[in-house]
Amino acid sequence: MKKAIKRVAVCLLLAGLLWCGTLLADRQRLNQELIRLHVVANSDSREDQWRKVLVRDAIVDYLAEELKNVTDAERAKQYIQEKLPQLKAIAEKTLILAGCEASVEVSLSQEAFDRRDYDTFSLPAGVYEALRVVIGEGEGQNWWCVVFPGLCVPATADGFGAVAAGAGFPEPLAGALSREEGYAVRFWVLDTLGRIEICWLKP
Repeated sequence: MKKAIKRVAVCLLLAGLLWCGTLLADRQRLNQELIRLHVVANSDSREDQWRKVLVRDAIVDYLAEELKNVTDAERAKQYIQEKLPQLKAIAEKTLILAGCEASVEVSLSQEAFDRRDYDTFSLPAGVYEALRVVIGEGEGQNWWCVVFPGLCVPATADGFGAVAAGAGFPEPLAGALSREEGYAVRFWVLDTLGRIEICWLKP
């Protein structure tokens, strides 16, 4: 009887270690294989928030086309880094056409993000690579999404699932991000791990 209990305990321990290992792998995958978009408006005025959306759309449309055949996150980061001057020019031109000549700062760097819920998926808190676009004083509300893989565009759960599968996300990770039933605990752990990362990032 004691031997049977020990065997069950060992099996449970191994299963727990395996589950923890997959969670850590998922957390690392999110950190390394997502590039988020962070657009900060000049202010919270109606006009500046409208212009922020125009800049967002222009950049998302440009990158969606340019990155549609890129499947490697490192290559996507390299491409975006090389195209920062072009992205800045696109944002500035968009603003000028909207009757605004505010300055624009564009950068690619690691940034801490809180949990974010979208229409068809959620992203846990954590430290992500981010394309950051700051318009003018950068004192307005933010807008976030994911430009690689291209998760800004899909408006349905099926669309998200297709992009996630194409990016090589394992089914449990895709299920957690798309809030499928049975994956709530997994998402909570990923979010908690991300919050710990943010605490380490702070000076």
